[in-house]
Amino acid sequence: MRVRGEISGYRGPHSSGHAYFALKDEGAKIDAVVWRGVFARLRFKPEEGLEVVATGKLTTYPGSSKYQIVIDQIEPAGAGALMLLIEERRKKLLAEGLFDPARKQLLPEFPRVIGVVTSPTGAVIRDILHRLADRFPLHVIVWPVRVQGETSAAEIAAAIAGFDALPENGPIPRPDVLIVARGGGSLEDLWSFNEEIVVRAAAACTIPLVSAVGHETDTTLIDFAADVRAPTPTAAAELVVAVRVDLLAVVDDLGARLRRAATRTLDQRRREFAGAARSLPRAESLLALPRQRFDAASGRLPRALVAEVRAKGVAFARVAGRIAPAAVIARVALKRERFRLIAMRIAPGLLERPMARHRERFAALVARAARGFIAATERHSARLRQATSLLDSLSYRSVLGRGFALVRSADGAAISSAASTPPGSRIEIEFADGRVRATTDGAKVKPPRSRRGQHDLFD
Repeated sequence: MRVRGEISGYRGPHSSGHAYFALKDEGAKIDAVVWRGVFARLRFKPEEGLEVVATGKLTTYPGSSKYQIVIDQIEPAGAGALMLLIEERRKKLLAEGLFDPARKQLLPEFPRVIGVVTSPTGAVIRDILHRLADRFPLHVIVWPVRVQGETSAAEIAAAIAGFDALPENGPIPRPDVLIVARGGGSLEDLWSFNEEIVVRAAAACTIPLVSAVGHETDTTLIDFAADVRAPTPTAAAELVVAVRVDLLAVVDDLGARLRRAATRTLDQRRREFAGAARSLPRAESLLALPRQRFDAASGRLPRALVAEVRAKGVAFARVAGRIAPAAVIARVALKRERFRLIAMRIAPGLLERPMARHRERFAALVARAARGFIAATERHSARLRQATSLLDSLSYRSVLGRGFALVRSADGAAISSAASTPPGSRIEIEFADGRVRATTDGAKVKPPRSRRGQHDLFD
């Protein structure tokens, strides 16, 4: 039987994998169930508030004595419902930021490898390959998928993620750009490209992705998540590559312009060099004046040398009289006499008295330091004995020495109440001379009464 109604109470598949909800209209309501195996094969998954046409068998559930429909297939109730579902899904993904323009990537100008996700048997792949071969032949990798049917959405998402996971220098070249393509069709035929799994895979892809689904008037959700939308698969091929012939023509034109510019530059430099060479004087005129100066200097050089030798001889004769041997001997004798007088002033007796005074001062300082060290040691020892006595008086071990005991639980925590030790508890009792382990039996004993107004001490 077929039932048309609005899905109500759907909260997703149960932990068992089955789905439970209800179908209702203005005046009636019936429970519905989709078994786990059928749910995995559904082309359209249930969504809260979606109006659908459900096909299945009418059964009863003894636990509540109600009729229910066991659904085998679900279809949206008309194109209006599909468009409403697409719009709600678009708003949801838009709020998550999957369509943010800041996420868009630029297409590479000269890709080396192109990945194509499409059906391997349709006309789309032939159109793409033909257009690429005409414009700019490149290495093309095709990931074959179903573009229509129950498993098509999962295959398309897996293909996009698979291309994105290829390593940079692996055995399979990593594409520089991806094309996700499909030919035209009805809204139901293009539904796989509206699935959330496909849109999320396109948004998460780090390779620039071009969406080429349907014709110009067809719009799917993958178009919003892709980096670039192409109106047709053929247009996608034209977007990702340039025309090789046009590029070669541009390169040839630039090369010709470069050669012409180089030729003009060389000609201009030749003319400038020739003009500069004509304005320079000849070598003979440049060297005439230096040659004349050199001849005049060479003529004066012999006379100048003779005059310089005579002047140096006169100066040497004047100095030689002042460095006679007798003058040198007299100067040495004067220095010796000065040295003898200085040695007499620093006799050993003169140095002994200052050294004795320094020794006495050093001995006095050593004695003072020893007395200060002994006094400081005694002060610190007295403070240590006082702190030790105070610690002994405050320690609980002095109480243990008077006959009391400290009770601990098995984990070492102190026990101060009998109510916190149920029967069979493991305890540890510490006396002044050691510790013993024990087990409580749960019997309570009244504490002895205080005598003479004194208070009992429990530890």
